[in-house]
Amino acid sequence: MSMILFACVVRVRDGLPLSASTDFHLNKDFLECRKRLKALSLILAQYPDRGTATGRGFSIHFHSSGDIACMGICSSSYPTVMAFCFLEELHWKFSASYDTTSTSLATRPYTFLEFDNVIQKVKYHFNYTSCSQMKNNLEKIQEDLKFHPPVLLKLEDTELMNGMINGHIEVHVGSEVPSYRMQPVTPLGILSLVLNIMCGALNLIRGVHLAEYSFQEDHEGVGNVIAFLLSFLACIFQCCLFLFHSSAKKMKAFVLIFSICLCNIYLYGLRNIWQILFHIGVASLSSYQILTRQLMEKQSDFGV
Repeated sequence: MSMILFACVVRVRDGLPLSASTDFHLNKDFLECRKRLKALSLILAQYPDRGTATGRGFSIHFHSSGDIACMGICSSSYPTVMAFCFLEELHWKFSASYDTTSTSLATRPYTFLEFDNVIQKVKYHFNYTSCSQMKNNLEKIQEDLKFHPPVLLKLEDTELMNGMINGHIEVHVGSEVPSYRMQPVTPLGILSLVLNIMCGALNLIRGVHLAEYSFQEDHEGVGNVIAFLLSFLACIFQCCLFLFHSSAKKMKAFVLIFSICLCNIYLYGLRNIWQILFHIGVASLSSYQILTRQLMEKQSDFGV
């Protein structure tokens, strides 16, 4: 039977899935088609606003406008003009429900999963309504397709297959910064974070108290105030570097621990040798945790 089997809404610039239908089809070819739809969604920015990819018994259609694209999997016998009419209707309803700002700021997959209810209703309408009942809409889309035909792809295209097999696909997203997920924090990482925060707090407290005294009576102690506050800032930056991905991580970690060591050596006299060794030890542990915490491999996020 000719039907629309699956539909989703994605963000064009990075392929982030915003919503999708929750249909369950266990057909092997269909599941393979879903994987390729996922791959195609990551490179939509390379293509015009309409396209069709054909494969074994299924077709993938996509329609994009602005930074939002609607994609669908249909049985290969389903009329192309009906598929694009469905996607255009879906796009209109999504744009009417969510503003550009909310879709641009979305960071996690399926932020608007509740839109599945709308997808199901529209899908049901197109699956069980004859072409004659949608004559006006179809004529408009058909005329549009005549002058602006969709780009034609094959699901077996080498570019898509190589990207899926090798686990990477080139995505053109302009100046957009990609998002990264770090490995889970270990118990030792949590300990180093707590100790680093404690050291930073101690540095800030000592620095503020010393500043009150130095600016009133002992102007020669300004160097010590600066050393305490620099140590405080270095501790904060170490925490940020541990929690979030950053480029040139090794260089930044080295500069931070060098700064902490230098400041603590300068403060010898206000701190005894054991206090200095404690602060340098915590900084060293934090540096080790920063350098050993890596990025996670990106998992498939189309498993709705």
